Amino acid sequence: MGRLFPATHLLPHGQGDAVENFRFVWREIRAPLIIPMVRMAVWICGVMSVMLFVERVYMAVVIVCVKLLGKQRYTKYKLDAVREDLEMKGSYPVVLVQIPMFNEKEVYRLSIGAACGLSWPSDKIIIQVLDDSTDRITRALVEMECLKWMSKGVNIKYETRNNRNGYKAGAMRDGLKKIYVKDCEFVAIFDADFQPEPDFLSRTVPFLLGNPELGLVQARWRFVNSDECLMTRLQEMSLDYHFSVEQEVGSSMYSFFGFNGTAGVWRIQALMDAGGWKERTTVEDMDLAVRASLKGWKFVFVGDLSFLCFSINITNDWQVKNELPSTFKAYRYQQHRWSCGPANLFRKMIKEIILCDKVSMWKKFHVIYAFFFVRKIVAHLVTFFFYCMVIPLSVLVPQIYLPKFVAIYIPSTITILNAICTPRSLHLVVFWILFENVMSLHRTKAAIIGLIEADRVNEWVVTEKLGNTIKQKASVKLSKKPRSRAGERIHTLEILMGIFLSYCAIYDLLFGHDHFYIYLSLQASAFFIIGFGYVGTLNFKVLLLHT
Repeated sequence: MGRLFPATHLLPHGQGDAVENFRFVWREIRAPLIIPMVRMAVWICGVMSVMLFVERVYMAVVIVCVKLLGKQRYTKYKLDAVREDLEMKGSYPVVLVQIPMFNEKEVYRLSIGAACGLSWPSDKIIIQVLDDSTDRITRALVEMECLKWMSKGVNIKYETRNNRNGYKAGAMRDGLKKIYVKDCEFVAIFDADFQPEPDFLSRTVPFLLGNPELGLVQARWRFVNSDECLMTRLQEMSLDYHFSVEQEVGSSMYSFFGFNGTAGVWRIQALMDAGGWKERTTVEDMDLAVRASLKGWKFVFVGDLSFLCFSINITNDWQVKNELPSTFKAYRYQQHRWSCGPANLFRKMIKEIILCDKVSMWKKFHVIYAFFFVRKIVAHLVTFFFYCMVIPLSVLVPQIYLPKFVAIYIPSTITILNAICTPRSLHLVVFWILFENVMSLHRTKAAIIGLIEADRVNEWVVTEKLGNTIKQKASVKLSKKPRSRAGERIHTLEILMGIFLSYCAIYDLLFGHDHFYIYLSLQASAFFIIGFGYVGTLNFKVLLLHT
């Protein structure tokens, strides 16, 4: 390892002494400390990689069988009689539609308009807009929109609070306490950037009417801005796998999956039986789903509702439209919440899950091991520590041996299984790998915060939605000079990781024999690109202002 700091005689006297001292310390701790630690890290990461690999292969086998045999859970429910009864007798249940929002100036019209356009008897539906906005102008605009629809005969309620206690969970919990909700049997939930199709309720509610054991019907999302930039395309790849595989397998095999917090319909009885909304974590939706499942309620994920009504596949016509975060800042905050919350919920609920006597041991094992431990914790840890730390360190410590099946074959298989869920983006798979590795830095940090309940464990930052803002700004010429946002665009951790990986890549190019420098240089570039803010639509807007 003397080659780590070559040609120190060319440095100034003070710097040369410092480098020599560092080389001395490195030589002294390398054999007794560094090599054993890295070897142990390789072994631990290898075990976690195998765990993740087995889980992904298992889900792939299940999903292939489910698709080939047509055994999706929702196809087992007979809904013809329910629909016929609704149409002939008009025995529609009362449905509450909740739209929680917070300073949603760009998208509030879209969600309220879509909810008010749902095809359901006007005397059997209540639209409840839960506005926690702190911006006075936004709050006034939302209220005016509600009044506009109210004047058209829509049964819409505009609800506000003097505080934001419990955030989204608190708003929806308070909304369910309103006197006019007592006659509602079901509650459909849509975030402010979601736009359900008019027949959404007629396609989901019958599941709950004909099957009293069902507590939740979850629909799939469709991303209206997935082509906005490269970052949204990469997000689409990850979320397509979540819907196409993870939720479909959970629904078909265990009648359980994590509620996505929106685009779903709950049986209010199931929601209350589970204890209602709680704000103890930042994933109140997943918290509710786990508690309801432990009470014995079943869930169904409808990934292709068109099968129920038509003989042709028109999947995109029913999926609930929503917006992906298109700025890196918004996406980073969202991923912190989505990674920290599940880890923290796992810590809080593991004992409750183990002691629950209403579900089978097999389902307990699935929830604890597969749903929480492997997917919400191991997946983040192994991605960052192995691909961003252990592999680079193995370049600097040649005594470390990396098994090929762990370093190459397992990640390649996992990547292929994920990428095939989004065929139109297969050519972006290399960018997806590099981007996911960068994001694993934030997800790992968030998961650890959740597990140890550190300071940011309950941090809640509402994901920024842009609606049509980018398109509108692109259609006009802006003359004002932009303010410098260099400070906002610089991300120190990413830049430091880029420097570390660049050093390892150069060292491997000069002295190594395993060609890891190819991967390391690409990954370092990805860290630098994101570290300097050249990702998402923020950079586009800055350039637009300059023009």
